[in-house]
Amino acid sequence: MSVYRESIDYLYGLQKYGIKFGLNCTEKLLERVGNPHRKLRFIHVAGTNGKGSTAAMLSSVLQKHGLRTGLYTSPHLVRFTERFRIDDREVSPERILRVFEKIRATIDTSQPPTFFEMVTAMAFLYFAEEKTDWVIAEAGMGGRLDATNVISPQVCAITNVAFDHQEYLGHTLASIAREKAGIIKKSVPVVTGATQPIVQGILKATCMNSGAPLYRIKSDFRVRRNPEGSFQYRGLGRQWQAINVNLRGPHQVSNAAVALATLEVLEKNGMLSLDPGTVEDALKKVDWPARLEILDTNPLIVLDGAHNPQGAESLRDSLKGSFTYDRLHLVLGIMADKDIRGMLRRLLPLASTAIFTKPRYSRAANPEDIRRMARPYIQKHYVIPDPAAALQEARHMAGSGDLICIAGSLYFAGEIKEIFGEPTI
Repeated sequence: MSVYRESIDYLYGLQKYGIKFGLNCTEKLLERVGNPHRKLRFIHVAGTNGKGSTAAMLSSVLQKHGLRTGLYTSPHLVRFTERFRIDDREVSPERILRVFEKIRATIDTSQPPTFFEMVTAMAFLYFAEEKTDWVIAEAGMGGRLDATNVISPQVCAITNVAFDHQEYLGHTLASIAREKAGIIKKSVPVVTGATQPIVQGILKATCMNSGAPLYRIKSDFRVRRNPEGSFQYRGLGRQWQAINVNLRGPHQVSNAAVALATLEVLEKNGMLSLDPGTVEDALKKVDWPARLEILDTNPLIVLDGAHNPQGAESLRDSLKGSFTYDRLHLVLGIMADKDIRGMLRRLLPLASTAIFTKPRYSRAANPEDIRRMARPYIQKHYVIPDPAAALQEARHMAGSGDLICIAGSLYFAGEIKEIFGEPTI
């Protein structure tokens, strides 16, 4: 295992090269190992929020239809191996180590790859060696110049577009939408859950220029929640009156609709034959951690990866509509480069108390800075820099009918899962 640890340290060491936009380096890495991505069939998933959940739903449905399905997502929560799954099973450290060594042996040391470029190449080589029938590839940031955009997918899904990573993607919704639209390829169908007119306009124009069919929520496919928690779906040809998804929150219904429409596009193009019962079973069993994940029940402790204002809005709506509790206690660890005030404005008015803490990740915001921003929105707020101590204090404050919600960052969510005993290897 020490060789694996050394390899992981090497990979994390590549983070010093930062975030480098462009496809050239990833293409060269893949070319040196035989262009494995050209042997694979892909679904490419981009968007600001909901990419991981939508990708997990797609993976679950394809797998339940007996198709060997690869899933590549980022970031991981606790274990590096979480990024690479086949049929919902994480790769073993030993197996991904062999893939890493093959690619590392070909690296041009005068032009080292970034962490994400290297890891993306590892994913595609692994899935090709394992002869997967389908690969669902989640874009990292943006789309146009994201390392995953070297692929030629059978269909693209763009879940939504909102403000995040503005320092890289631009400071307007239009500029962010153009980056997401960069995954659109000539004649490759696109499914989107984005509803803002400016975003839809950019997607529509890009698709027209590329000869790519576009399928939009609320016009080409529709979804509506039923009072008891299931939802109705009216799609491109398929319909369900009461279908359930095993992920909490009203926003997951929209993600499920995008996943279903994406699968319908594949069926329409003769690449898949959907069995309605199998689809229902797959969505009922889909699992995706740190998305309104219940960690404990006395008191109720919920973990969510919300890390930008739109995610905070979805979390707020879910806390109001999907849970019953006496008082809400928030434990928040947020990255410094996020719109912290935008998140606080949406979440804090719901809470009785808030505890601000500091995840160990280098980009974590100083909790004292968060507290200063929080003052207009909540009276009882505390700073406890150590996450384990912050959680302990929240437990101490909470009554049996209360809810503790832990949120702010996927990196923070991973640290919390470790505190709850999630194995690190």
